[in-house]
Amino acid sequence: MLEKIFKLKTNKTSLKKEFLAGMTTFVTMSYIIFVNPQMMAASGMDQGASFVGTCLAASLACFFMGLYANWPVGLAPGMGLNAFFTYTVVGGMGYSWEVALGAVFWAGILFTLMSITPLRKWMLDGIPLNLRIAMGSGVGLFIGLIGLKSGGIIIANNSTLVTLGDLSQPTTIMAVLGFLLISILSVRKISGSIIIGIFVITFLAIVFNFIEFKGILSAPPDFLPVFMKLDIFGALDVAMIGIIISFLFVNFFDTTGTLLSIASRAKLTNKSGKIKNIDKALKADSSSSIIGSFFGCAPVTSYVESSAGVEIGGRTGLTAVITGIGFLLSIFFSPLAEIIPPYATAGALIYIAILMLSDMERLDWSEITEIFPALIIIVMIPLTFSIANGIALGFISYVAIKIASNKYKEVSLGAWFLTVIFLAKFVFL
Repeated sequence: MLEKIFKLKTNKTSLKKEFLAGMTTFVTMSYIIFVNPQMMAASGMDQGASFVGTCLAASLACFFMGLYANWPVGLAPGMGLNAFFTYTVVGGMGYSWEVALGAVFWAGILFTLMSITPLRKWMLDGIPLNLRIAMGSGVGLFIGLIGLKSGGIIIANNSTLVTLGDLSQPTTIMAVLGFLLISILSVRKISGSIIIGIFVITFLAIVFNFIEFKGILSAPPDFLPVFMKLDIFGALDVAMIGIIISFLFVNFFDTTGTLLSIASRAKLTNKSGKIKNIDKALKADSSSSIIGSFFGCAPVTSYVESSAGVEIGGRTGLTAVITGIGFLLSIFFSPLAEIIPPYATAGALIYIAILMLSDMERLDWSEITEIFPALIIIVMIPLTFSIANGIALGFISYVAIKIASNKYKEVSLGAWFLTVIFLAKFVFL
């Protein structure tokens, strides 16, 4: 049956390899089941319900990717997108988390439409490569800023806006140790470095009585407080356009980059160089965002950590299914998720941010009219504490600089269209 569904022999793999690959991918991704509920709880959601919702959404998305697209890719609520959801849309702009989930739903609908029509190619061709790369790097800095703040490594200052925190505080020391531990384990290529770092810091917090140990296993918490609570019609507001577009673009480009990277590593190409089932993989990813919104999650997306499973032999959707089973079983670990303190996950956020910044080496620094807008996006996303505003300022500056340089013919129709939308957002909203 497995051979018929996943074509193991055709893809030159085996049940053992797929199992090990799936477990490896799960371990490298599993930090999200502890980090995501904390972020979503900051928006007002019930943390226990969010924990179960995270596990279920990730599990269903992995099953869909594995069974429909037959790709060895794990999916879960996206880092950066969850931060944008909580700290910008809810915390900064004042929307309820129910309305924010409605925006996630509509972004998922648009992503799905793009995945089944030529619109996807039009959008990819229309957005300059430098701006695409800048979005991911800017989101990385945004995540890093949140990690530094939650770990007490940086704090508010009336004179300088931010300053170095008190490094003599035990919790701040723990956050720094967590980051160093994760970095060292990663350098030594130890699988699951992020989750190991989170667990070690949590264990130390228990030993020093900073937190109370409440056990490891229990019956899953009730997830009804977040299930199907999205306000779909509340998100149909002109003021939400920029938010929906931000969810859409960050998810779209992050997903596309991740899938293309994994396709190359997993050798998912035919003799002519065409990527196998790329359309199905994009459809599985985009529709997972819609499903995730029902479970109280920010957009669900493909994880680049899936490459860890690919490196040890994962080649088919069975890898994704095994990863999904891991997420499904995780719903019984809610006591552990609830006691993990913010400073235990701070180091993970900082480490993830650094990884996301690595894409900056792909920027084209030779053309000023291309690099300046990209750098504006990268800098302004964290400084405005808003992915939406950072992207908008980058697009507006891109068109303005091209016009001033008499290179307006280089601006694609898609870029013109987005710039008009972003200008309208600032002028009228």
